[in-house]
Amino acid sequence: MRKECFKLADETVPGNVPKNKNKGYKWRKIKINWQLYLLLAPGLIYFLVFKYYPMYGLQIAFKDFRAVDGIFGSAWVGFDHFIRFFESYYFWDLIKNTLGINLYALALFPISIIVALSLNELRDGKFKKIAQTITYAPHFISIVVFVGMIIAFLNPVTGIVNNFIQFLGFEPIKFMTDPAWFKTIFVWSNEWQNLGWGAIIYLAALAGVDPQLHEAAKMDGATRLQRIWHVNLPSIMPTIIILLILNMGTMMSIGFEKILLMQNELNLSSSQVIQTYVYEAGLLHGQYSYSTAVGMFNSVINFIILIIFNRLARRTGTSLW
Repeated sequence: MRKECFKLADETVPGNVPKNKNKGYKWRKIKINWQLYLLLAPGLIYFLVFKYYPMYGLQIAFKDFRAVDGIFGSAWVGFDHFIRFFESYYFWDLIKNTLGINLYALALFPISIIVALSLNELRDGKFKKIAQTITYAPHFISIVVFVGMIIAFLNPVTGIVNNFIQFLGFEPIKFMTDPAWFKTIFVWSNEWQNLGWGAIIYLAALAGVDPQLHEAAKMDGATRLQRIWHVNLPSIMPTIIILLILNMGTMMSIGFEKILLMQNELNLSSSQVIQTYVYEAGLLHGQYSYSTAVGMFNSVINFIILIIFNRLARRTGTSLW
């Protein structure tokens, strides 16, 4: 067994890999490292069963699906459902709302980085723990309770925000029914809820910064702000780029539960996005083929954006694959 391991190790050294790898060679690797493959198996099974296997149902986007005929028995209609969606009068409204909310949220992307850099510079351990707890706590509040808090705070009669506005001598604002306020409320409340949690990854990356770099910068006379800019920030740049790529991969996706809970008939012109429209068309109106086509269009756009930004990130030396 040991000889076989040493032989396999020699074969895996760059330059010693056989040109024609046979199946026996690959099976030997699996046999020797079976514990690793066993550890990987639950994750693979999960994705195969719950992510890849259901994808066969995407074909109903190209069919006139009827439950009595089944997926394979339904009539093929090609791209009719996609054309119907592209030619609908609400197509550009959905795109505008979806992209508008996501671009707004993307503009706030640096905030969690700033919070992580600030927390990392705190020297008072007790105050640092209190600050971390305050920023992390909202993340653990359920979406339903969190939206209930938002509605209660912004109530035009009893809400604390409008009470303060009236105290200053102004008229109360109907935040939840005014379409102009919806994107701002959604994005900033989301940032409030996930601010501290988003900073955790950056704090972990900052923990790996070599202290000798800071010592060298101090000897050169660098201020704390200069050390943050020239030492800390470049050190966590790969992490920032990877998280930015992941965010770009969900550019056309929004937290469905929260936006649905905040949505009402009066703010629908700003709150109706692709995810809520798919829910309405598919589950409420029973247009399964049409809603699948809309959802598939959304996923394809997300995939294209992810590929483009991943290729752009390669120029910086960082990418997902």
